[in-house]
Amino acid sequence: MTATLALRPIDPPPAIAVPAPPGREFDWLLDHVQRNRFLPHPPPESIFVGDGDYRTIGAEFLGHFVRLGRLQPHERVLDIGCGIGRMAVPLTQYLDPERGSYDGVDPVMDGILWCAQSITPAYPRFRFQRLDIAHPLYNPKGSLPGTEVQFGFANGSFDFVAMVSVATHLPPDELSVYLNEASRLLAPGGRLFLTAFAIDGQTTGQERLKFKRWQDGPGWYAIEEAPLAAAGIADEFLLSQAQGAGLLVESLRPGHWRGISAAHYQDLLIATKPERSR
Repeated sequence: MTATLALRPIDPPPAIAVPAPPGREFDWLLDHVQRNRFLPHPPPESIFVGDGDYRTIGAEFLGHFVRLGRLQPHERVLDIGCGIGRMAVPLTQYLDPERGSYDGVDPVMDGILWCAQSITPAYPRFRFQRLDIAHPLYNPKGSLPGTEVQFGFANGSFDFVAMVSVATHLPPDELSVYLNEASRLLAPGGRLFLTAFAIDGQTTGQERLKFKRWQDGPGWYAIEEAPLAAAGIADEFLLSQAQGAGLLVESLRPGHWRGISAAHYQDLLIATKPERSR
């Protein structure tokens, strides 16, 4: 792709195998995730990220992971920015307990401790670790600069990497590092599922979010006193950096933060690690 990239769905190449869409059993599972009072649930005062109902948002994204990201029960998942388990809890009901696996990383110790104490004992293939990544909002005393992030897993360790509401809190130079790490960690055929506020220079938000360009670069911000509380990124920069990391961009789907009808709030990037050449 060239500079003509635009914020629109990008048709997947024919070589990408698309599983049959999930049916009624999966719809039942999503309902079960929302209603099952025995699933782990953190105290309301401990939920430090994300708007909306904890369980409802988790079920929503499980639906997106499967329907849009083609996540299969046997796959290995890495959740970058796992927070306090909002994505992990619904995945406990979907991933195969013997073949599937989940690893979550986050800089906030409280979230990691809750997940390790409340999820891992019942679901031992769900693992959580804290990385002391510096962030002005979530971990201001962190020892590891965001531009030096390396996740402690071997190349090709995962089939699915999720970055939900992570790019929306990163400056452009750090986002590039995360994209390269995601590409390194994905096995051939694996997918990156990333949400963002992808700015096309025309749509910059509604009343709730009004983005302004940051220092004439690819970064945008909506809250001047805390730019990384809601960070946007130029869509062409996001796409070019994903491609530069060795990923094949399948789609960049606009979200309803723009004032349009959409199934998700933030924009959604899905990119694939190409199969090895024969």
